[in-house]
Amino acid sequence: MSEAITDKEVAAVLGRAVWVINPVLDVLSTIDPLGLRGRTKRTEPSGDSVVDRGLDAMAWVLNTVDVPGTKSWDGMSLHERSAWWVRRVGALNNLVVAYPGVFGALLQRLPLQDALGFANQSIVLCAVAREYGIVDQHKQVELIAAVLCQRNIGGASAKAASAAGQLAEAEQDSKWTPFALAKALWRITKIVRGITDELGKRPRPKKIFRLFGMLPAVGVIADYFGEFGALSRAAKAGQQWIAAS
Repeated sequence: MSEAITDKEVAAVLGRAVWVINPVLDVLSTIDPLGLRGRTKRTEPSGDSVVDRGLDAMAWVLNTVDVPGTKSWDGMSLHERSAWWVRRVGALNNLVVAYPGVFGALLQRLPLQDALGFANQSIVLCAVAREYGIVDQHKQVELIAAVLCQRNIGGASAKAASAAGQLAEAEQDSKWTPFALAKALWRITKIVRGITDELGKRPRPKKIFRLFGMLPAVGVIADYFGEFGALSRAAKAGQQWIAAS
């Protein structure tokens, strides 16, 4: 019989995870090398050149999908901004989370999908927390522990964990690349596999989706919708925790 994982061990793993998550969220929220986000707030066209028209068109696309920093984002409520992270970033990551469903029950017996799902839910929970003004990473550790692990980790343990996480991940490459989000998802997945026994406590797909997910090939579709529903429930639980804290 394996020894029970302590709160301190859970906090240490989550502390490392949030130190990976936050730099990526910083980039997703602010990176704008072409100034497209600012263009969405202009009332007049930027110019008549082909380049200006092209940049304006790209800015229109960003505004249409409500990217942070655009005009449409500025007009969104706090709840709508939180939901954006679920529908856009979480849904994109969910493609990776659901992929093991291609192999049906074969890979469902392994903890990979739970680790991927846990990692994706952690990213979204951190993003939601930031929208509500929670930028202290020890508070993010407490949030993830409460929602995904059903553990009430005290502030002192969470602070120690976030400090340890900084040291553990400080030398990791956090530079932006087109695959930064996917790299972060995979890094977090590897980190949280250190608390395998906790992964199944997260909000998981409902039973009907898990049953269809055991079928090869079509299982990936069931897993996608099941995991998306679980992600939405995790985000809602996170908002409730924030409101109560």
